[in-house]
Amino acid sequence: MISVHLTKLRRRISISSEEERAIRDSVTETRRVAADDILIRAGQELNSSNLLLDGWMARTKDLPSGERQVTELHVAGDFADLHGFTLKRLDHDVVTLSECTVGVVPHERLKEIIESYPRLGQYYWFSANVDAAITRELALSLGQRSAMSRMAHLFCELYLRLDAVGQARPDGYAFPLTQRELSECLGLTVVHANRTIQELRRRGLVELENRQLTILDRRGLEGIAEFDSTYLYLDRVRA
Repeated sequence: MISVHLTKLRRRISISSEEERAIRDSVTETRRVAADDILIRAGQELNSSNLLLDGWMARTKDLPSGERQVTELHVAGDFADLHGFTLKRLDHDVVTLSECTVGVVPHERLKEIIESYPRLGQYYWFSANVDAAITRELALSLGQRSAMSRMAHLFCELYLRLDAVGQARPDGYAFPLTQRELSECLGLTVVHANRTIQELRRRGLVELENRQLTILDRRGLEGIAEFDSTYLYLDRVRA
């Protein structure tokens, strides 16, 4: 199942058979994690990172009153907590939004990859920087975009990220989030999120049913979002 991570990696760089073997060998354990579980708690001491092989996860921060903000979504192929390699503890939780399969990569193994294969080390640094760019784009959505624009933007972003690892259809993708989870991504109430979905449907842009998102008019959706994909850095990385 690590092939989905290799697909994501090869989208940006070419790797040798030796580098591929080092990546495969870095995963010392594969775990199934139930939906709606906390994989990592804020403040927990970390000595490994989790490679998401299947399913959806999120980084979240909660207020004492119980309100939650999703600060980034993770899909198959992503390291959900690569930044834990240097931080050793997180200031946020990492939670599962669906049933997930994760590959556990001890930090000692990551250190060996970085030292033995500097080009892979450079790529993983790049990957952590892209995560930061995605979080900045979400901050822009929460602060400046309308509800309809921020929802359309998220749908467009997820299409490209899932397509990069072969998990999107030409007209959409599986969408396991509940309306509450979607509202926590977008800083909206559940009622407002539902009304926004209905308006996008009324305009003939998307359909969302049975946990499947169908994009009926991708160009129109990108127009509502004013979507510019450059922050995802999907081009191949220059060595």
